[in-house]
Amino acid sequence: MGIVACTRCTKAWPLGTDVCGRCGHRLVSRDRMSLQRVWAYWLMGLICYVPANIYPMLRTKTLFIVDESTIVGGAVELAHHGSWGVAIIILIASVAIPVGKFWAIAFLAISVRHGSKVSNRARQLMFEVVEYIGRWSMIDIFVVAILSSLVQLRTLATINPGAASIFFALSVIFTMLSAQAFDPRMIWDAQSKARRPDRND
Repeated sequence: MGIVACTRCTKAWPLGTDVCGRCGHRLVSRDRMSLQRVWAYWLMGLICYVPANIYPMLRTKTLFIVDESTIVGGAVELAHHGSWGVAIIILIASVAIPVGKFWAIAFLAISVRHGSKVSNRARQLMFEVVEYIGRWSMIDIFVVAILSSLVQLRTLATINPGAASIFFALSVIFTMLSAQAFDPRMIWDAQSKARRPDRND
């Protein structure tokens, strides 16, 4: 169509324009290195996600007891004490959503390279959902930070973040970067390439 859209503010400009006149962002018709960055960030996020579930997220120290709990272990303990709602929220935010994001990003990256039976609109919607919910995966880190700052009773009781909190935060950051590195225009490019041989026939 002879136009290029700004990926920051979405305003369209004539093809050949180098800088967006509205927000100053550099304009590119297609990001050729998009998939390389997607897979690099995705792999780093997956690597960080493994120790985030192995190491303790919280370290609770009372007068005579030191308790360390992982993400799943903490949710199970909450459910055991009757806090089913909080346990389900933690499992969804810390397990279901991150795993779903890993799967969705990998699926999108593979589909633009090898094609997919899933419609372009469905894949575009999947990308927008993944990009939107990425920030909400930090709920565990917020809870840990709040508890660590509120529960500091010196020798009686203290709550400190565990090693898993660092890895979990890094995993969320890398998956957010992976989703942002994905160029959704490649979804529609794959469709046009698939139709091209039919036009020649």
